[in-house]
Amino acid sequence: MPAATDHGYPAIARSELPSDTVALARYLIGKLVVRATPEGVLSGRVVETEAYPAGDAAGHAYRGETPRNHVLFGCRGHAYVYLAYGVAYMLNVSSEAAGIGAGVLIRALEPLKGIEAMQRNRGVQSLRDLARGPGRLAAALDIDRRLDGVDLCRVGPLWLAQGVAEATDIGVSTRIGLSREAERPLRFYARDNRFVSGPKALNR
Repeated sequence: MPAATDHGYPAIARSELPSDTVALARYLIGKLVVRATPEGVLSGRVVETEAYPAGDAAGHAYRGETPRNHVLFGCRGHAYVYLAYGVAYMLNVSSEAAGIGAGVLIRALEPLKGIEAMQRNRGVQSLRDLARGPGRLAAALDIDRRLDGVDLCRVGPLWLAQGVAEATDIGVSTRIGLSREAERPLRFYARDNRFVSGPKALNR
């Protein structure tokens, strides 16, 4: 098997990731998600995240560790991938020290590289809609349970990389589509970015 190459996208070191879930959700705005596939490298700029800190009743770790969610209880910087409602995969990043269940949902990307492959994966042409929303994002980058547990701080099939420039204008709102703890301001997004999902009322 050939050695993994970063394709010009060196992985973010784990030491650079904030060890607090909410801080990590904000930090990831402007960073890159990179996916190596047989078709080539796909990448996108993170423009929207949601934090699910320890003790959050809306989070998958709330009721304790299980075979399904055990990645959330590992050290920060690993991919937690789950199937939502039986129809769409979601990409999350484990976010705390080992033993503390928490994560950050990557909600939307601005597509950068491998756009034609993303369009084939999604079966759509619209650039704006390729990865605007967590289910679309995972489909565009061909992310499923095979990538659950992948170390995102190491170059491989899927990893995090630094953006070209730091995101400076970051908005904050309540999270989307929740029935529990829905009022908490734990969603972060790049202001005035057309690839952000959600209603306009939340994206001011």
